[in-house]
Amino acid sequence: MADVNTPTGSTTAGSIEVGTAGAGAQLAGPGTGRATVRQPIDARVAVKPSYDVNDFPVPTGREEDWRFTPLHRLAGLHDGTAAESARGEDKVEFGLPAGVTAERVGRDDERLGKAGKPVDRVAAQAYSAFEQALVVTVPKETVLTEPVKIDVHGEGGVRFAHVVIDVKAFAEAVVVINHTGTGTRAANVELLVGDGAKLTFVSVQDWDRDAVHVVQQTALVGRDASLKSVVVTFGGDVVRIHPRVTYAAPGGEAELFGLYFADAGQHLEHRLVIDHDTPHCRSNVVYKGALQGQDAHAVWVGDVLIRAAAEGTDTYEHNRNLVLTDGARVDSIPNLEIETGEIVGAGHASATGRFDDEQLFYLQARGIPQEEARRLVVRGFFAELVQQIGVPELHDHLMEKIEAELEANV
Repeated sequence: MADVNTPTGSTTAGSIEVGTAGAGAQLAGPGTGRATVRQPIDARVAVKPSYDVNDFPVPTGREEDWRFTPLHRLAGLHDGTAAESARGEDKVEFGLPAGVTAERVGRDDERLGKAGKPVDRVAAQAYSAFEQALVVTVPKETVLTEPVKIDVHGEGGVRFAHVVIDVKAFAEAVVVINHTGTGTRAANVELLVGDGAKLTFVSVQDWDRDAVHVVQQTALVGRDASLKSVVVTFGGDVVRIHPRVTYAAPGGEAELFGLYFADAGQHLEHRLVIDHDTPHCRSNVVYKGALQGQDAHAVWVGDVLIRAAAEGTDTYEHNRNLVLTDGARVDSIPNLEIETGEIVGAGHASATGRFDDEQLFYLQARGIPQEEARRLVVRGFFAELVQQIGVPELHDHLMEKIEAELEANV
């Protein structure tokens, strides 16, 4: 177990479990980079996926997967009582480029479940309770020049959803789902990336402050295909996002980017699982977050498993957090499990800290007022990640949201 020292009120820990370590394995952990052999780190890749809610016990908060989540604030999503609450409504608007289709289908549609089944009770509840699934299809060899837009505005109550984004072989697309409004929402999102296809999937959580949102995002990446996942979380009372990636054939690549900004009282949780069970695939994870205000809480857990058959894997994950005020808390836990030494590289890192006094001093010494200097530091912290996302339509919107957060509190 490797740990780094962090400010009071934050936790940063990482672990590496080594199966067969060989010369090809490059192991890196936060701080010391030391590795130890211990029990399996990721219950989620061992648990039996299921569509049946009854296959999952009601969480108590003592489970590893749920120990950071404030269950009493989930409005009953975890214990089934939410399904008995007043049904909510969503206003959904589409922007579909030529050739792209969006259709509502029943749960007997063969495309549902192809990326993977639910792996926890809330995801299973969402699957068992949705009325119709939304399937968005980008035809084979179609290269879109404008993004697919899905705007979801919650109008209160409880609602369950299932969404499939099906990008056929050798197609290229950017798909943006933007969440606004209020309510209690649980969903499963499946991303099917066909052979040779390229998908950039952007999920923006810009809810009102009283919203609750829990979602499992499951991706299946085809041969020589490329997935770029971008998760952006600003709004909501409790938001828990669970991206998962598996590979259907060799040559697949997955980049997972995330950006979050937690204010007083907010709980923003991102739990990632990348299951390398196929040879010669690649993954890269970069998540950045900022926190300000009393009881602002961010959780980031990144689990990467390299199975024995996944020779030639190249993976790295990195989480950075900037604590802007007292009273905020971060729990950041990168985990890496390796069952073969025949890999290109594997590593992880996590860092949590406050403002860099040297940067602030440098800016103030050049006549920049302290508050403006603090804003510049935060802008720079996020700007590098926003540029990596590579979606011009999203760039300005994200920087405007960051600026609004800073104007309100920093």
